[in-house]
Amino acid sequence: MDNKPILFLDSGIGGIPYCRDFLKRNGMETVYYLADRENFPYGPRKKEEIASILISLTEKLLAKINPKLAVIACNTASVSALSPLRQKFPGLPFVGTVPAIKPAVSACKSGKTGVLGTERTIADIRGLNLETGGCEITGVSAPELVEFVEKRIVSADEKEKKEIVKKYVDLFREQGIDALVLGCTHFLYLIDEFRREAEPQIKIFDSLDGITNRIEFLLNENGGELRAGKDCTHDYKFILTGTQPPDSSWINRAKALGFKLCLIDEL
Repeated sequence: MDNKPILFLDSGIGGIPYCRDFLKRNGMETVYYLADRENFPYGPRKKEEIASILISLTEKLLAKINPKLAVIACNTASVSALSPLRQKFPGLPFVGTVPAIKPAVSACKSGKTGVLGTERTIADIRGLNLETGGCEITGVSAPELVEFVEKRIVSADEKEKKEIVKKYVDLFREQGIDALVLGCTHFLYLIDEFRREAEPQIKIFDSLDGITNRIEFLLNENGGELRAGKDCTHDYKFILTGTQPPDSSWINRAKALGFKLCLIDEL
């Protein structure tokens, strides 16, 4: 048994749905969530820069909290840094989030699948070496949608959320796409709006369930040696990078998740 924490890491709030989904089924585990507000957003950055940021963060977190498993709960970070992280820290299991292209392609009937993501994720789709079965993949970057979710979704009304989603759904619909992958974890905050606007003509895909399944698979390996024991203290922390005091939005997010908010240097 292993009572060390599981770390979820994202550039901001995009990874929270993955963290929440995991805890629904695995409430006995200790979980820490890190929002890298100091380096948000990752999307416009080069792969090498993202990898360097995440390697530095992981080194610091290994020294401070020594996680037993790390979930890179960000598509951009995963496609850019997952391989360098695994090479640099071979003793730490990593779970990455990559766009759910494979199930989308399998369900596609028109021969055209869409992927909505950050600039970095869309630029790196070809590097994922995914089998597409001849299906045409159309990638569209939506940096303003990431910013909208991170900074304004709490105050946005339903009309505003519908309008910003409809713009992208219409774009993909015009291209004859019938399967659309939400290739950024931030977009899960708008998944209901995407489904209302797109389905049934365009089916929406995300990687939420697949990531929770993968984490559970690793925890259950070797007789569940990475699973928390009955004496686990169930410590939950919401960690922020940077030195600025957290504003009310971060305080409210940590409270909603039921986590204790702290800065990385306070660990």
